Amino acid sequence: MTELFEILGPVAIITAIGWAFGRSSAGLHSRTLSSLVLMVATPSLVFHTLVSLNVELSTIGQMAIAALACIIVAGLLALVALKIFNAPVRLYLPSLMLPNSGNLGLPLAALAFGEAGLKLGVAYFFVVALVQYSVGLSIASGKLNLFHFLRQPLMYSVALVLLVAVFDLTPPQFVMNSVEILGGMMVPAMLILLGSSLATLGVSDVRVAFLFALGRLLFGVCAASFAIWLLGLSGVAAGVVFLLGTMPSAIVTFVFAERYQPESSGAVAGAVVVSTLTTFAFLPGLIWIALWLAN
Repeated sequence: MTELFEILGPVAIITAIGWAFGRSSAGLHSRTLSSLVLMVATPSLVFHTLVSLNVELSTIGQMAIAALACIIVAGLLALVALKIFNAPVRLYLPSLMLPNSGNLGLPLAALAFGEAGLKLGVAYFFVVALVQYSVGLSIASGKLNLFHFLRQPLMYSVALVLLVAVFDLTPPQFVMNSVEILGGMMVPAMLILLGSSLATLGVSDVRVAFLFALGRLLFGVCAASFAIWLLGLSGVAAGVVFLLGTMPSAIVTFVFAERYQPESSGAVAGAVVVSTLTTFAFLPGLIWIALWLAN
């Protein structure tokens, strides 16, 4: 119980700070903060973590395959469910298949498993982020959008990591110090953004949003369990994959809906909010399972 409280406590406190800013008259310019996180902090954290912790290419590859397996399985299950209920695929599929592995998953992985959890979580997360801004964006917009994908700094950050690993390079220390400081703001900034988003997004249809939330959680558990079995994962790797694979809907999917289907974006906003709150309710159980898998 103490271990669970030590993991959940910081997440709840920092998220609550973001919620308070979102509700207060002081406000929080979420678009600016999210752009800073996406364009600067995330690539810096990925580069510094994977290079400084000497993450092997085999580990990066294994976690990348696990992330892709989770997304594909969750996407297939969601597609079948949406077809059965005759629900709009473009509107709901991105939110059902793409987990919030960044805002919520990475902080939990770091708190639950320390440095090992962070490096495995980063190797998992960058794949989710790349899929979000390629496949997820293409589904929401109804057309393939490679240009937007090529503009993502995260892609070039990963390319630099592979370059350093393949040629056994040693980046200058001032570069490593800079990306360490910049990457350090990602986790708290993501939790603050999560809280701020929960404060500003509304729920238009509670029943539909709750069914959506349960679906996202169920698909995530099935997908993560399949990935762990498929790759024969054990220890911290299994715990991290389970934790990140079962996270709620990614908040960025609401941004996609708001941009490409504004008339229906309220339904996605409600689904994202209830999915996040539902996952918070189940977090003690999810973390317990992740720790059990790791041990």
